[in-house]
Amino acid sequence: MSFNALEQKALVGLALLYATRMLGLFMVLPILTLYGMDLEGATSISLGLALGIYGITQAILQIPFGAASDRFGRKPLIVIGLLIFFLGSLVSALSDNVIGLIIGRALQGGGAISSVVLALLADYTREQERSKAMAVVGAVIGSSFVLAVMIGPVITGWFGLSGLFWFTSSLALMGLLVVLLLPDVPPLQIHSERKVRRDQFRAIFNDANVLILSLGVFILHLIMTALFVALPVLLVARGFAAENLGSVYAPVMILAFIGMAPMMMASERRKAHVLFLRLAALIALVALVIINFVSGGFATAIALLLFFVGFNFMEASLPSLLSRKVSASQRGTAMGLFATSQFTGAAVGGIVGGVLFSDSNITPIVILGAALLLIWIAVLAKVEPLKSPMAIDR
Repeated sequence: MSFNALEQKALVGLALLYATRMLGLFMVLPILTLYGMDLEGATSISLGLALGIYGITQAILQIPFGAASDRFGRKPLIVIGLLIFFLGSLVSALSDNVIGLIIGRALQGGGAISSVVLALLADYTREQERSKAMAVVGAVIGSSFVLAVMIGPVITGWFGLSGLFWFTSSLALMGLLVVLLLPDVPPLQIHSERKVRRDQFRAIFNDANVLILSLGVFILHLIMTALFVALPVLLVARGFAAENLGSVYAPVMILAFIGMAPMMMASERRKAHVLFLRLAALIALVALVIINFVSGGFATAIALLLFFVGFNFMEASLPSLLSRKVSASQRGTAMGLFATSQFTGAAVGGIVGGVLFSDSNITPIVILGAALLLIWIAVLAKVEPLKSPMAIDR
């Protein structure tokens, strides 16, 4: 069976909407701590806060936005979220001081529509096609992150930091246009696999699988955001021109995306998801150590490539594995905890990264990241393998 005409149109529109949203949030990651130093009052700590604060507002508002959409409809909440994101982009673009930038980034995260977009996708799709549609959106999310890291430095090099935020504001307007062009919404449905249920909280918090995988995404985004506090400054110090950072990130991200594909296929074929998660975490750990000890630009780029091979695999595998570890009645609650952990990790990573990089030394960030990855590699042993005759997870 394949998507019908309604599902195809809805999937294209919602994937495009998700892509514009993710681009707008992530394009700032690879350049903010470099270009942001021109703002009044900027320090590595304040810029780290600006980098990660979107995660705080995302974590706080993600579930309320989803619940409100169950009551008032998906499209109105998506429009409200895009308008908040547009306002945050404007505030950031017009700010000449770091306080304004922090407020703008918080507003960008405040348009927390991810759960609403996924719920709307569930409304549009038949049950037998829903997993396939979610997989397509998952691929779009991963691709959007890669594209954002590639083009963010290019746009900033041409138009400056304010120009980047003017661009993200245009993405918000594009998102509004996409919403207007979406087909008529089917009667509102609250699917059990999308709904956050209070009566399931106790069971979810007693489930070691859910807690460990949620801890994993928290650690992953903490390390990634903390690393991006240091990366722009580090790459320039190691020989790359600020305006050419896009030419560094582009091949790194493309090759890393390609490089994690064999791991994805092998983990699925062998049903060895936990084993490969530990391998990916070890790859990321080794890459962090290399970044700390090399001094040349090319060697740093190779280490980044290794890091993002591990990062991309974990980013794609964790939600997929989690969704298969819980029942349909618990899935919405479990994914709500997972998403909250992800955004909280990004917020903590920005703040901690700014504090640790205050003397422009990446070693403290590397030590923290390596320690967290070692802890997670150890506790992953407690995650139960998927029930399959071919399962070899240990």
